[in-house]
Amino acid sequence: MLIQAERALNRFSDFLGSVSAILFVLMLVNVFIDVVMRYAFNDVSIAMQEMEWHLFAAMFMLGVPYTLKAEGHVRVDLIFEQLPLKAQAWIDIFGCLLLLLPFSLLVGYYGLGFTYEAFDLGETSGDPGGLTNRWIIKAVIPFAFFATAIAGLGMIVSRINELRGVKHDHNKQVSL
Repeated sequence: MLIQAERALNRFSDFLGSVSAILFVLMLVNVFIDVVMRYAFNDVSIAMQEMEWHLFAAMFMLGVPYTLKAEGHVRVDLIFEQLPLKAQAWIDIFGCLLLLLPFSLLVGYYGLGFTYEAFDLGETSGDPGGLTNRWIIKAVIPFAFFATAIAGLGMIVSRINELRGVKHDHNKQVSL
């Protein structure tokens, strides 16, 4: 049961990693078009410039759950990697339970109000020619933090499976 839960949670994080990669490509295309339009045709688009940071923000925030799942997140590896695997597992479990989950859920919860306010006010760019519907990018904030909490649950389940003796590679699907 825990193995299936870990697989499902990891698939979700992997999916967000793929979405983040697609957003990266879209951002590159957007920047390329913006640069060509600016220097070849002397045409500046505020909306294209704003889309760059919207795509970057979404790419970054949606990449966090995948990075957590793939163990690319920041921690004090100098000390952590010297510890026995059981100690590493317990540190990850307690770190997720005491730090990651409460913080992610708190920011996600308050981000919902932040998003709703932008939607309710019909918030748009303050610049002429900028993007409308600012609530869309603001909605990525609570979604990304809730997704990070889900990735944290995946890490907890993975570490519990490790403590139970289930052999696997963190960066790949679970295997028995």
